[in-house]
Amino acid sequence: MIAAAHSRRRSSDVPELGVVARNVSTRYVAIAVEMVVGLIVLPFNVAHLGMAAYGLWMLTASLTAYFSVLDLGYSGATVKFVAQYRAKGDVGALNEILSTMFSLFTAFGILAYAVAVVLALLLGRLFHLTPEQAHLGRIVLLVASVNVALGMIFAVFGGVINGFQRYDLNNIVGAASSLVVAMVNVSVLLAGYGLIGVIVATTTVRVVTYFVYGANAYRVFPLLRLDWRLVKRRRLSEMTTFSIHIALIDWANKLNYSADALVIGVFLNTSAVAVWAVGQRLAEVAQRLTNQLNEVLFPSIVDHDTSNRLDRLRSIFLLGTRLSIATVLPVGGALILMAGPLVHAWVGPRFEGSVIVVRLLTLTVIVRVACSTSSTLLKGAGWHRLVSRTSVASSLANVALSVLLVGRIGLAGVAVGTLAPVSAAALIVLFPAGCRRVGVPLRHAIAEAVWPAVWPLAIMAVFVALTRTEVGDSLVAVVCEMAAAACVYGITFLFVSVRARERQFLFTQVRNLMAGWRAPVASMPEGA
Repeated sequence: MIAAAHSRRRSSDVPELGVVARNVSTRYVAIAVEMVVGLIVLPFNVAHLGMAAYGLWMLTASLTAYFSVLDLGYSGATVKFVAQYRAKGDVGALNEILSTMFSLFTAFGILAYAVAVVLALLLGRLFHLTPEQAHLGRIVLLVASVNVALGMIFAVFGGVINGFQRYDLNNIVGAASSLVVAMVNVSVLLAGYGLIGVIVATTTVRVVTYFVYGANAYRVFPLLRLDWRLVKRRRLSEMTTFSIHIALIDWANKLNYSADALVIGVFLNTSAVAVWAVGQRLAEVAQRLTNQLNEVLFPSIVDHDTSNRLDRLRSIFLLGTRLSIATVLPVGGALILMAGPLVHAWVGPRFEGSVIVVRLLTLTVIVRVACSTSSTLLKGAGWHRLVSRTSVASSLANVALSVLLVGRIGLAGVAVGTLAPVSAAALIVLFPAGCRRVGVPLRHAIAEAVWPAVWPLAIMAVFVALTRTEVGDSLVAVVCEMAAAACVYGITFLFVSVRARERQFLFTQVRNLMAGWRAPVASMPEGA
């Protein structure tokens, strides 16, 4: 009986290729929808609201972005333990975990909204705002924080979906929600309701979306039962031992991503926040497009570390690093090379100050993604404490440098304050540590994993230099030039830099992934 249960458990632990295909592909669909919506709606919002009002919106959004750190890493822990007890077929443990987390997330949501109320009262003292802006900002913050608070409470349902490997369900819902939010946004502004009207309407759509996520969770796990009588202290202790390390990394990442807009709001003005937001939005798009690989690598790293397969860890480290660099360089390189024409075509010459922000933040993304395999390896292979300490130190250095440089060189100083500590952490600490963990000399790792993916960038740069003067002023023409430059990099990398055997392996994996769409989805093990 034990052997049979173990067999069922192991068979359910390994997601079939069709599940992976659906989850990854629908994730990219959701990202693509959000990108297109952002490209269209951002300049529309700036045109109808004005730079000052749009900057005020982005400033309050930066404040609410911090609230997610209140979950203390329990969201990630929920996914881990849902997957663990689903594999065991232990419905009782699942409902105890989920009931405990639902109670905890509800408390976090209430706390988050209380913090929002305090920040709203202090908004005029924290930032350079006129009395009218402070009043408007309070309303925007309090309405937007409803979405954040409810998002925390409903996070337990996201844990069910992700733990059952049904990311595709919420990816599709999220993409549809993004489209509806965009249509509502445009309709409200065209009707003349202004910033408050937009915030109220779009927040309503997002709140409705949470209930759809909840319905999906019950669809995936029909035996789901949330009951205060199932709240267990031992379940909370069990999850806390894992969540604390995730929390430290998450806090550091949030500080890196959100602190800059707050520094600008304190030392400059809301118009400067708007200029920064344009550059930050483009860099974030580059990161989201290029940083999906390592989520897939993490389970394999954990598996091979548990089995003491150092040879497999070494292969993952070298190949993962090379593919990460080869993924981020064509996107990031094209964005850096075409930053000026892209910004002008997208939002106009008023945002000329965004160009340097785009270039510096995109360079930050390139460094971060290039070394992301190292971070994933260290987290999955027992060196997670080094990652958390390095992340915290990097985020604190980011804030300190940004405050120091913003008064001297403005927005460029804030961007440098982000780039410098991220680069130091990635290149001086994490990548060499990854080499040590798998027993690969640093020089060999650079020659095997870094250089083959870096040198094709020179060919792409030559292509852009020769063709950029022929590009028109329209956004479509600029995007097509960037896509062509990325294709030049891709062709050079695949057919010149990559060995024939590795190229055949990559093509085989793509064919297998496409064929895997017919595989069944994950569910509770038989006999659960």
